[in-house]
Amino acid sequence: MIEAALIHQCADPQIEIATVERFIGEAGSDNPLSVTITSGDRIILPQVPQNADDAVRLIQRFVGQATVRVGVTQYPAGYGVTDAKEISTNLVDACQNIRMGSKLFGKVYRIVAHARGEAGPGTFREALAAWRTGIFQDAYVFGEADPGPHSDEEDVSPEDPPETIAGSEPDGVTSLSEQNFDPYAAGIRVDLSTLKGQKNYE
Repeated sequence: MIEAALIHQCADPQIEIATVERFIGEAGSDNPLSVTITSGDRIILPQVPQNADDAVRLIQRFVGQATVRVGVTQYPAGYGVTDAKEISTNLVDACQNIRMGSKLFGKVYRIVAHARGEAGPGTFREALAAWRTGIFQDAYVFGEADPGPHSDEEDVSPEDPPETIAGSEPDGVTSLSEQNFDPYAAGIRVDLSTLKGQKNYE
């Protein structure tokens, strides 16, 4: 079993650790050298790699001809690769694989969340299915653009000046647009009622 400390150390920071742990627990492997090869409904069972170099040679042999999933996260070995020679031992390094896999799964999760309009348990299940098949809504999900974090409200940039943000005025202060430049509509008022009846002596 992959240690939680390793996941915490290596997981992509854009996705919650609990989600990464569940993702690896349900879709991943305990063996960093794990290479799963499928072609259609057929599973190819080659000799199990004994070291990182063996694993890389096996991946290079089948990538582009079959679906090859690798390592702790069962990362899609063919993603972003134009030449099998580009594949290195980084793919079967546990930490590197967790970093790449959690980052790519995070994108898949956000794609599903945006499509469904929410992020929740159902979204995770759909994202997991999309990860396993590589397909979501009849499209190659790994090649889709990352829509960014799903949120009901847009984040406010800290550089935005307060007066440009709707509803940002402190309580009791009226914005200039609401004042209509009325000099008596100042946000801060001084109570002069206690001075009534008092004479002004010079």
